[in-house]
Amino acid sequence: MATTIQVKDETIRLLEALKQSTDARSYDEVLRELLAEKLGVKGDMFGVDRGKISRFREEDRLEDRDVSSR
Repeated sequence: MATTIQVKDETIRLLEALKQSTDARSYDEVLRELLAEKLGVKGDMFGVDRGKISRFREEDRLEDRDVSSR
């Protein structure tokens, strides 16, 4: 879902300059990279559970479990 935000002209100029200098495809990509850097979210953290989580099985479906005893 896309949304619109208001920014000052100077801000959009800075975003455009950063977009070009980083070869980003969109302002969204520029903002996400800035936010990830500021918040300390490392790109290598995505998929950190890969290999640790088992695949979803049909018996994992909650509606198929007997939950009446809870």
